[in-house]
Amino acid sequence: MELIGNVKNYDWGKLGADSYVAKIATANDGGYKLDQAKPYAELWMGDHVSGPSLVAGSCEELGAYLQKNGQNKLSYLFKVLSIRKALSIQVHPDKTEAEKLHAQFPDVYKDPNHKPELAIALTDFQAMCGFRPYAEIHALLKSWPQLETLLGKDKVDQLQSGTEPALKDLYSTLMHSPPSALETCITSMLHTIQNKPAPSNLDRLFLQLHADFSADVGLLSIYFLNILNLSPGQAIYLPANVPHAYLSGDCIECMACSDNVVRAGLTPKFKDVDTLLRLVSYEGAPAESKIYQPKRLDGQPHTRTFIPSVKDFAVAEVKVPAGVKQYSVTNRANGCILLVCAGKGKLTAGAGQELGLEFGKIVFVPGSVGDKLKLEIEDSGSEFVAYQAMSNDF
Repeated sequence: MELIGNVKNYDWGKLGADSYVAKIATANDGGYKLDQAKPYAELWMGDHVSGPSLVAGSCEELGAYLQKNGQNKLSYLFKVLSIRKALSIQVHPDKTEAEKLHAQFPDVYKDPNHKPELAIALTDFQAMCGFRPYAEIHALLKSWPQLETLLGKDKVDQLQSGTEPALKDLYSTLMHSPPSALETCITSMLHTIQNKPAPSNLDRLFLQLHADFSADVGLLSIYFLNILNLSPGQAIYLPANVPHAYLSGDCIECMACSDNVVRAGLTPKFKDVDTLLRLVSYEGAPAESKIYQPKRLDGQPHTRTFIPSVKDFAVAEVKVPAGVKQYSVTNRANGCILLVCAGKGKLTAGAGQELGLEFGKIVFVPGSVGDKLKLEIEDSGSEFVAYQAMSNDF
């Protein structure tokens, strides 16, 4: 059956037709009205109560449909993101911590589930992800006298020991810095960068974040966290407690069915700094180690499957070259959601059930129709592209 996705107009989204989310939304829902001045940040595909998809035609919420038909709730939430302005620096709690946080602060942490997530770049995509190697952090901090003054030369030098306690002490000092000291440090760094004849990529990122967030403490995390520049098709996987922030670009995202976020910077929302510092993983690792590699499974030569370490979800990227008219996709026992990003054709499942496919089409395939889905692709001279979200029973 066809689904209508749920659009989120968060402030950080790309504006109007510049947003990939908006393009999908207008193609997905014929009655959708686009406002060129409005941000279109996320498209949710699933049964999460904060943004349930609707069954096309009946407008029934997907969760209600699943319950009525004796099917399990989805273990994942599937999304498209379009990012104009950086998202908050954040971690996601593991299941045990999520249950505790939800019980203590249900208005902030709205469900008791963990939220590991996978992001696959649709366009050039930039993100912060995990702490840099300790020696790299030390070198960056030493190159800025303003940071040494803010954090304390002794604490910066302790990082040469290469121990997690040294980094924890240093990052905790940063995140608890008084606003006046932060503003003095950041303003001085801003003047230095503005007077450079050839600013570096990191300098340009500083200027971009300062323009959007002024003297927010999260701005200085760019000297602690890896900066990743993903090309289309590259992915990152974010298990519990890995510090991260998406900075720009468009991506496919899939996660456990949760909306739990512990924020600590680059946001006007509630910052739970102490919880983040308690949960965050202080492991240092090179940026390239954060690129998550897919697998090619037997019998699916045009599919790359991203299989994380949790059972909640997996994502397949289906890219069928021009000229291939038929291709098989494997359904899962609990069904799947398919999003079409390029090309046209039709999907056949079960006993001859058919549904037309084109850009922006979102299809829910119940597990009851069987594990074999057949794509019949129109020969348009270009490849057919779709993303498939499913539970991870690989």
